[in-house]
Amino acid sequence: MADTQYILPNDIGVSSLDCREAFRLLSPTERLYAHHLSRAAWYGGLAVLLQTSPEAPYIYALLSRLFRAQDPDQLRQHALAEGLTEEEYQEKLERVILGSKAAQQHPEEVRGLWQTCGELMFSLESRLRHLGLGKEGITTYFSGNCTMEDAKLAQDFLDSQNLSAYNTRLFKEVDQDGKPHYEVRLASVLGTEPSLDTEMTSKLKSYEFQGSDFRVTRGDYAPILQKVVEHLEKAKTYAANSHQEQMLAQYIESFTQGSIEAHKKGSRFWIQDKGPIVESYIGFIESYRDPFGSRGEFEGFVAMVNKAMSAKFEWLVASAEQLLKELPWPPAFEKDKFLTPDFTSLDVLTFAGSGIPAGINIPNYDDLRQTEGFKNVSLGNVLAVAYATQREKLTFLEEDDKDLYIRWKGPSFDVQVGLHELLGHGSGKLFVQDEKGAFNFDQETVINPETGEQIQSWYRSGETWDSKFSTIASSYEECRAESVGLYLCLNPQVLEIFGFEGADAEDVIYVNWLNMVRAGLLALEFYTPEATSWRQAHMQARFVILRVLLEAGEGLVSVTPTTGSDGRPDARVRLDRSKIRSVGKPALERFLRRLQVLKSTGDVAGGRALYEGYAAVTDAPPECFLSLRDTVLLRKESRKLIVQPNTRLEGSEVQLLEYEASAAGLIQSFSERFPEDGPELEEILTQLASADARFWKRPCEAPSGQA
Repeated sequence: MADTQYILPNDIGVSSLDCREAFRLLSPTERLYAHHLSRAAWYGGLAVLLQTSPEAPYIYALLSRLFRAQDPDQLRQHALAEGLTEEEYQEKLERVILGSKAAQQHPEEVRGLWQTCGELMFSLESRLRHLGLGKEGITTYFSGNCTMEDAKLAQDFLDSQNLSAYNTRLFKEVDQDGKPHYEVRLASVLGTEPSLDTEMTSKLKSYEFQGSDFRVTRGDYAPILQKVVEHLEKAKTYAANSHQEQMLAQYIESFTQGSIEAHKKGSRFWIQDKGPIVESYIGFIESYRDPFGSRGEFEGFVAMVNKAMSAKFEWLVASAEQLLKELPWPPAFEKDKFLTPDFTSLDVLTFAGSGIPAGINIPNYDDLRQTEGFKNVSLGNVLAVAYATQREKLTFLEEDDKDLYIRWKGPSFDVQVGLHELLGHGSGKLFVQDEKGAFNFDQETVINPETGEQIQSWYRSGETWDSKFSTIASSYEECRAESVGLYLCLNPQVLEIFGFEGADAEDVIYVNWLNMVRAGLLALEFYTPEATSWRQAHMQARFVILRVLLEAGEGLVSVTPTTGSDGRPDARVRLDRSKIRSVGKPALERFLRRLQVLKSTGDVAGGRALYEGYAAVTDAPPECFLSLRDTVLLRKESRKLIVQPNTRLEGSEVQLLEYEASAAGLIQSFSERFPEDGPELEEILTQLASADARFWKRPCEAPSGQA
């Protein structure tokens, strides 16, 4: 059972993102702006391969080479002509690759790539199954010999030098005397070249810190970021206003120099660029996949405004200050001033990264969010395809709930995403003491509502939410935002904004809460019993909420093992809609207040105890979650693949290229994404991976060398 979660069916669902109408409405200049931003995002997205696993760049290069020589249909016909059956073509990748046209044209290169990544691609060795540090998993944010203790030491070092971890990787080598030497490598175009940028160059040196040697360097992903910068420069020519021009200039500075401060400056201009027709954000952003929780995965998106849904979000923003007062913590724990953000519904043209979310609240820099503001984005065409569910594939619900769930899941999710992003991530104050010793709260009068005492802890200068709460920071914050969404969806004013009243409003509330309860059970797929760890921040958050609602008792929620009509193990989740307000709301109120108080005060010990307590997965009755996890894996529906369009410059005009919703369409979209420099990119990626390969060699393997 443990291995089934790593096996995907050949008939996995595939959907295409539709942005044709939104793109059609763009002016020629806006199309050019969107095109070059998209090119920058796609090039930058290749860095994710180097942030994930040692073999990922080689897998990409192998598949890229394979499908440049033959498209999927040609490859299939070729494989069948070589004697493979249809089933073998689906199952036997090695034979397909080594018998392909690409292998005939370049036998040594293709065989070399396969030998480098083939075994690792399919390995189910426990350490290679999931992300983690040291013996707990695999990650290329850190060299293979780094442990959680190394990550903590490195974070303390970075904090001491006022350096952000967002655009870094950590490499550790141990000398003959057993002394560790750490390299903190910044992502940048520039490496050792001289630079006029004193803010960064003054930090590029060696340090002694707590008995260990640290060296700060830069130049990570340099040839990839060079291409990002080239297209950002071109996009700047077509910017709609000075905010966009200055934003792009700072992003260029950031990626060139390796400066997060420059990226923060760019983010300030981005926040000030209200209601653009073409919206985008790019950089080292989300820290979900760093096992320590501080390093950002590269991400870039380009999208266009959806005016109808954006009007509802504007109304929600206008109501935000009033709605914030409904949240269950004292006013002193809320921001001094609500900085009215942009909140738009967008149709995605491009989203480069490891996945596509339904909504975004950025930037993630705590200091900017507290003082400058943020933006909220709901991705309408992603919501339309990624979360659609067929009745026959609905698991763990009562038959009586299924039709209601299908009818209201989409509308309820619109409400949840809006509240989650705007009033979830957008709420709450951090208590901070700055470098001059000044506090942003009154130590004498502010009382901790959980203890009845004055505030005993806070954030010192240089400390951030991510750096203090590290491994739980992302999931804890997602849990807080999800809880705010559930809590405030009970407000009639919110439901009216989205066009729901009376019985429809009550159905939206019920399905929103029911969806969260079901999601908490489905989340067990992303828990790893062998390492007693969670692999996905949002999923962990939803399981925690399920535990909170189960703890509320009084029959509000139940999760019951059953036997399905096929005779195999099954389960049912039940939510008593008559008790959502009387039992569910008070339980969520208590939990939300505790989450916010612990976050505001930087109480890491208290926060960990609370959150990790609810996140623990055991076989304790009555739910027996470890056993239920096997049922979840048995009944799981594989996550959909999403095919994105491309843009192509033909003369001075930009054309939108769309693809069918199939595996072949997905492959074609990637093959046509880099039509002219595909071979160059393959070489760049494999060279970058090979240069650092020694950091992931096992002790029994040969010394480093060219793969």
